[in-house]
Amino acid sequence: MIKQTLQKFGKLDVLVNNAGVGLGAKDNVETISLEEWRWLMSIDLDGVFLGTKYGIEAMKKSGGGSIINMSSIAGIVGVPGFETYSASKGDVRIFTKSAALDCAQAGYNIRVNSVHPNWIRTAMEEKGGQYFGEGDVEAGRKLLDSSQPIGHIGEPIDVAYGVLYLASDESKFVTGSELVIDGGYTAQ
Repeated sequence: MIKQTLQKFGKLDVLVNNAGVGLGAKDNVETISLEEWRWLMSIDLDGVFLGTKYGIEAMKKSGGGSIINMSSIAGIVGVPGFETYSASKGDVRIFTKSAALDCAQAGYNIRVNSVHPNWIRTAMEEKGGQYFGEGDVEAGRKLLDSSQPIGHIGEPIDVAYGVLYLASDESKFVTGSELVIDGGYTAQ
C-alpha cells in the first residue's frame, strides 16, 4: 500500500495504522490457543509494526510526516476476558512511544503517536454488545452506554477528529503521545 501511495502521490505525509480484531468470548488466558494468540497478534501488532517500519522509510525520503497507530483503552487498563486484545494494544502503546523517540533522536521530523478509543459504534462494538448482552445486542449496548461516565459510547467521528489533529501540522510538537478518546472512562 505504501509503495502504491508513493507511485501515485510521490510521497507519504500521513499513515494511520488502523487494523484490529478481537476474539470475543474466546479471549481468555485459560482457554485461548497459541494459534489464536498468534493470529490476533499478527493483525493487531504485526500490522502496526510493518506499517510503521515502512512508513518511516518512506517519510524519511520526503522530509517527515505523521504516523498514527490505533490502539485502545484496553492497552491502558486491563480488561478481564480480553487478555490477548489488551496485550496487543498495550504493545502498540509502548511500541509507538519507542518508535517516536527513535525518530525524534534521529532528526527525521516524523511524529509517531497512538490513539486509544473506548467502545465506538462500529461492527466491533456490535459484537461487543452481543457479548455483553448475552446475545441481545441492544441490551449489551445499553450496558456499555451505562458504563461510560459521559453516558454513552463514542461515535466514529469522535475518533476521526482526534486522528485529524494528529495528522495535521497543528500537532507539530506532539510525538510519543497517547490520545485517549474514551468519554472519561480511564479517568475513573
